[in-house]
Amino acid sequence: MGAREARSAARERGSATDVAGVVVLGGCAMWSLISAAGREARPEGVLLAVFAVAAGYAFGRICASVLPVATAAVATLGALGLAIASGQGIPGATAGAATQPGHTGATASLLVLGTGAACCAASSARPAGLRLALRMLAIAVACVAVAIGSLPGAVVCLGVLLCSLAAARMHRRTAALVGLVAASGLVVAMSWSVAEDALPDGLMATLEGALTPNRVALWQDAVALASQEPVRGVGPERFGELSVTAQQSLGSDGKPHSAPLQQAAEQGVVGVALLAAAFCWMLHGLWRSPRPTPLVLSAGAALTGLAALAAVGNALSFTPVTAGAGLLAGLATARTTGDGCSDRVAADSARPADAESRR
Repeated sequence: MGAREARSAARERGSATDVAGVVVLGGCAMWSLISAAGREARPEGVLLAVFAVAAGYAFGRICASVLPVATAAVATLGALGLAIASGQGIPGATAGAATQPGHTGATASLLVLGTGAACCAASSARPAGLRLALRMLAIAVACVAVAIGSLPGAVVCLGVLLCSLAAARMHRRTAALVGLVAASGLVVAMSWSVAEDALPDGLMATLEGALTPNRVALWQDAVALASQEPVRGVGPERFGELSVTAQQSLGSDGKPHSAPLQQAAEQGVVGVALLAAAFCWMLHGLWRSPRPTPLVLSAGAALTGLAALAAVGNALSFTPVTAGAGLLAGLATARTTGDGCSDRVAADSARPADAESRR
């Protein structure tokens, strides 16, 4: 197979991933409308989140195809600026609201995405001095998380940094990406087990102390609502109306502060499956990405960190966070003209064994 045929095959593989993304995101939007049908539900928040992911992904793909390092660096600075400004609230959590409550989880998520973007920029940079500067930028973002008191954000940022440094010596991505999926699944299973009170008493007491009894009570309400309407859920944005804990909590934002549990309560098992499919689509796109493995794994670590924060917090209710996730996935899967992708594809066609780099 010649170089032209190899490039055509690579485009077809990438197109298949893009089509899968359209199907998954379209399914998320469609199901929110179906679950809201015949109820006083508000699917606008879900639709806005889907649009933000799609727009961020497209923007990242377009910009990173021309200026991969600059796009990632600017994304880092943008996320850092929004996180620092979040003391006044992050706009865009839901349609029609100016300042949103519960922005702590969004702050941590923005810092994690910023760290991931900085690590991606460092992996793309060729001059050693520029790589070092971008690594220092990633460290600075983690330090900001400590300075503003976001302990979860600081811990996850440090994890992304360590994963990025380890990825610099890795040449096979499949095992690492599978590990990231398993890690996110473990966090989701933990949150669900806490909500079901299915853990040993000692461990349950420890986690409840760390998560706060109010959050655990919200999770338990979400499980109870999910059991009432397991397929369609109770409808988007109706958790706050139906949760006793949310109604009795002072300053409640009407959310259970766990994306999987919110999906289960408001959109049923289908909503949970679509949320999982969206995450798996992003990681599958990274697996198919023509970008270097260290960059791919840095982005994957950041997206996994975001998934972990979303499993125990309210991060995905904020438009800047969902748009940032799409942007990071887009810049990590862009087909650039200056990173030697075409040459690598041609080489892979001549030596099929080199496809093992994805494994």
